[in-house]
Amino acid sequence: MDLTSEETRLELRLAERLAMLRQARGWSLETLAERSGVSRATLSRFERAESSPSTVQLNRLCRALGMTASRLLGELESGNHALVTRAEQPLWVDQHSGLRRRSLSPPTTGYAVELIECELPAGAVIAYDVSPLAGLEHHLWLIEGALELEIEGRRHRLAPGDVLRCRLYGEDRFEALEASRYLLAIHAPQAGAMTIDRQVGEA
Repeated sequence: MDLTSEETRLELRLAERLAMLRQARGWSLETLAERSGVSRATLSRFERAESSPSTVQLNRLCRALGMTASRLLGELESGNHALVTRAEQPLWVDQHSGLRRRSLSPPTTGYAVELIECELPAGAVIAYDVSPLAGLEHHLWLIEGALELEIEGRRHRLAPGDVLRCRLYGEDRFEALEASRYLLAIHAPQAGAMTIDRQVGEA
């Protein structure tokens, strides 16, 4: 898949951010590899922008670093940045699954909710073995297509207009039964305020 200039810039930013965040923690590549389950050689290629992580690998890196994907990919600098133009909305493309992930309202100081637009091609499957943050709150609104989601063993089939609400702790799986576009609102749990409610909301 050929990358646009926008996507290339985001890949380079990801490489820089990954190296910066690792070094800020005083971690070696070996340490991050142990914490994330991504091999040292693969991490080295990521940091040199020689290859791009899959959605699953990105999720594992987020878990190790204790942040959402939007924060790993980079955030707006100013907490007073009220307007986010289309040009300022980072677009990340998973070259493995075909997922297109546009951060409509990127994380920034002063705002707790992230808003993300996602597109999955028909037949694409993404399976996460763990949430990047325990208790991460998701509100998924399916705009087009058909999705089947499995959250900690519980399956949900979504049609356009359906909303699925949940807090993520363990495994979850997305399957695009048709080419699908959906909106995702994410709220990260506050430190020390972890909910004990681990039930997926009733559809």
